[in-house]
Amino acid sequence: MELRQYWAVIRRWWWIPVLTVALVAVLTLVMQRPWQARSSAYVTSLSFSVGVQPVNPGDGEENYYTALASEYLIDDLSEVVRGSEFATAVSDRLASQGIAVPPGALQGSTQAGKLHRILNVGITWGNPDELTAIGDAVAATLEESAPDFMPRLFAQNGAAYLVNRGGVAEIGPSLRDRLELPMRLLIALAAGIGLAFLAEYLDNRVRSREDVEELGLTVVGEIPKQ
Repeated sequence: MELRQYWAVIRRWWWIPVLTVALVAVLTLVMQRPWQARSSAYVTSLSFSVGVQPVNPGDGEENYYTALASEYLIDDLSEVVRGSEFATAVSDRLASQGIAVPPGALQGSTQAGKLHRILNVGITWGNPDELTAIGDAVAATLEESAPDFMPRLFAQNGAAYLVNRGGVAEIGPSLRDRLELPMRLLIALAAGIGLAFLAEYLDNRVRSREDVEELGLTVVGEIPKQ
């Protein structure tokens, strides 16, 4: 099939891709509702140094195992930060300050990761003032109450220290949010073109001289369009 034949198929069934793109655009706009103002979201990050102090700092072998124990410690502590008990402790600390934040909301808004012996905690929240208070409560809970969550591992001089406190920053629309509508329209256009060629394949009507010749018939005469 030549390129002009492809173009003829698209011109014949142009309404299929147009209708597909229009339907996807309407459905996407109804779901996303870009005309409505979206609530702002803010994020802050905390970094903690986590480790175990060696009993004999001059002993090289003990220093090695102490560093190894610290890495195991931070693995477990990152799971503790994501858990419900830690969220409840932070919620109770905030409640004592007159700030009501449910533990479930805290747990869903807190992410924890690690890099060597540094624990990174990220918190996303809708109110910047409350986010500052939440960050302070998370830091205080980790520094003061970490042994309560892991008594065995923290029993031997284990500690968590806040080493970096990031500021509160507003989160703008993500790249996915910005590209979602154009990508959906491109996919809808490709699907619509595919449906147009499927409709052409299933259509058994005779439209041109070539269609007649493909049936093995001889064309005696042809009436031009103009």
